[in-house]
Amino acid sequence: MTHLQGYIGIQPTIKKIGFTPQGKMSVELLDGRKIVTPLTPFPSIEKLSAQQRKAWQIIDGVMFSFVDCDEVYHVSQLLGKNE
Repeated sequence: MTHLQGYIGIQPTIKKIGFTPQGKMSVELLDGRKIVTPLTPFPSIEKLSAQQRKAWQIIDGVMFSFVDCDEVYHVSQLLGKNE
């Protein structure tokens, strides 16, 4: 019997948010994964200044926001999932 491998059943939990010099957002997860995404799908983050992007907050381990942004993002939005 073959068992599924990978991150099956593991809830992605946000550890840290950063931004690359190439203008992408980098989200580190507690399990060691790193998601790097362009900012174009997130226009409200894209328009924040570099200083404003440093003022992020993690909510319940699976959501994040920025002090100067009214939006709250879920880790599933980074993964392209509809949850």
